[in-house]
Amino acid sequence: MEEGTFESPGYCGDTFGDDDVLQWYTRNDCEVRQILDRIADKWSLLVIALLNQRCSLRFTELRRNIDGISQRMLTRTLRHLERDGLVRRTVHPTVPPRVDYELTPMGETLHSTIRALVTWTEEHQNAIAAARTAYDARVAAEQEDARRDADRRDTVARAALPARR
Repeated sequence: MEEGTFESPGYCGDTFGDDDVLQWYTRNDCEVRQILDRIADKWSLLVIALLNQRCSLRFTELRRNIDGISQRMLTRTLRHLERDGLVRRTVHPTVPPRVDYELTPMGETLHSTIRALVTWTEEHQNAIAAARTAYDARVAAEQEDARRDADRRDTVARAALPARR
């Protein structure tokens, strides 16, 4: 084994000291990639944000407050977050059973990171909207130019066909 190489196949740290972001992203066996895929999906972000607003929420309250989520997807999201130690599930022995969800201390620390991302988005939303508008205009102009060029080629080709006969 080369010097500086870690034995653990799941370790995604840098073996050469460079801060190469793609090292963890390109490896399929990397835990960092798997965790980011899980916590960065839209449903997980919404669940964490909602649970941070209240001490705990029932399943039905979460579902009512997350527009567009199916019962199945909410169940899966909550199970994944619970498995990752971000959400605590408490079943109360009542009829019908009542189940509450709340953030764990680790989940609360994740919310502060998510909040920083939301703050960045809010601060840059106008610049992003302007960039999107400029991009869309440029692409539309390029498509229009390509359409005109294709029309010109078709016209030249049609004009050349009768001359061959």
